[in-house]
Amino acid sequence: MNENINRTALFNGSCFALITTAFTFSIRAGILPQLGEEFGLSATQLGVINSMFFFGFPISMIIGGIVYHSFGARNIMRVAFIAHTIGIIMTIYAGGYSTLLISTLFIGFGNGCTEAACNPMIADMYSGVKMDKMLNRFHMWFPGGIFLGSLLSQAMTSIGFSWQVQIWVTMIPTVIYAILFYGKAFPKPKIEGVTSLAENFRAMFTPTFGFLFVCMFLTAISEFGPNQWVSVIMSNSGAQPMLILALTSGLMAAGRFFAGPVVRVLGQTGVLLGGAILTAIGIYMFSTVTGPLAYVATVIFALGICYFWPVMVGATAQRVPKSGALGMSIIGGAGMFSSAIFQPIIGGWIDSARAKNMAAGLTDSALELATGQDALVKMISFPAILIVLFIIFFFWQKRLKDKAAPTIAAQPLH
Repeated sequence: MNENINRTALFNGSCFALITTAFTFSIRAGILPQLGEEFGLSATQLGVINSMFFFGFPISMIIGGIVYHSFGARNIMRVAFIAHTIGIIMTIYAGGYSTLLISTLFIGFGNGCTEAACNPMIADMYSGVKMDKMLNRFHMWFPGGIFLGSLLSQAMTSIGFSWQVQIWVTMIPTVIYAILFYGKAFPKPKIEGVTSLAENFRAMFTPTFGFLFVCMFLTAISEFGPNQWVSVIMSNSGAQPMLILALTSGLMAAGRFFAGPVVRVLGQTGVLLGGAILTAIGIYMFSTVTGPLAYVATVIFALGICYFWPVMVGATAQRVPKSGALGMSIIGGAGMFSSAIFQPIIGGWIDSARAKNMAAGLTDSALELATGQDALVKMISFPAILIVLFIIFFFWQKRLKDKAAPTIAAQPLH
C-alpha cells in the first residue's frame, strides 16, 4: 500500500518537526527570566504563559486525532507549519503579556499538530518491532532537541544575544521540516481493527484506557513541571540551570535511542514504575542539594522521566489498540493538558514561597534558592502518586496476562 513512500524523508521531516517543538520548549525555558524582567511579569503570569504552550497542544492533538483519517497527515503538518510560523513571529514582536499568551498558544497548537500527524504516520509506515524502534527514535528528538536548544540558549545568553534572537533560532528546524515534507507522498492510514470513530471512542471507554489517561496527567507534569521552570528554580543553586536542562535532555535522548532492550527486560509497567521511583528521588534531591550535587540529581531525574512519554503512548497502542490514532492523540493531549492546568499552579507555589521566605527575612540569592526548593518539595507529590498507581497497574496487568496466557502467550502484557 505504501511502497512508493519516501520513508526516510518523511521520518526525518517528523524528527525536525519535533526538534521545533523541543526548541520552543527549551529556548522559552531559557528566556523565561528575561521575559519576566522585560515585561514586569510575576511567576504566576509566567506560569499562565507557559500554560498556553500546553493548552494549545492538546487541542490540536485531539482535533488531529479525530480528522487524521479524513484530513491526512500532510494537511495536519501544513497547519503545524502555519501555526509555528505565526507563533514564533508573534513572540519575537510581542508587546506584552497578552501578545505572549496568544503567540504561545499558536506555538502549542503547532506542536500538537506535529504529534497528532507524526505518531500515527510513523505507525503507518512501519510495523511490529520496527514500528516500536522508529517511534522511540522519533521521540528521542524531543529531549535531543531540548539538549541542543538548551546549549544554544545558554551560549547565546552568555554572549549577550537578546531573547528575540534566540526565538528566531526556532525557525530553522521549522523551515527544514517544511522542505523535507514538500511534495512528498504520505502513507495511507492503516485502519486494521478500527472501522470508525465510534469504535475509537468505544475502545477508550475502558478501565485500561481510563487508568492510562489519569497516569498520563501525572507523568507529564512530573517531567514538564521541573523542566519548564529550571531557569527560575535552579538559578541560585550553584549549578547552571540550562546545563541541567541540557544534561537531562541528553540523557533522555540517549536512553530513548536504546529503549528497545530496556523495555524488553523490564516490560512497560516495570519501566513506568521504575521511572516514577527515580523521578521522585531526583526531584527530592533537587529540593535539598546545591552545587555539583545538583548534576547528580539531574542524572537520576533524567533516568526517571526518560521513558514516560513514549512508553505511555506505546502502552495505549498495545493495550487499547482499537482506540487508533485518536487514542494516541487523546493520551498525548491529556499529558499536555495537565501541564496547562499545573503550570499556573506551580507559578503560584513559587510566588507564595517567595512571599513566605521574604517574611522570614531572606533576601537575594538565599531567598531565590529557598523559594525554588520549596516549590520542588511540592512537585514530589506527582511521582509519589505515580509510584502507587504503577504498582497497582503492574499487578493488574500481570493478572490479565496470566488469564490470557493460554490463548495469547505471544503478546506480553507487562
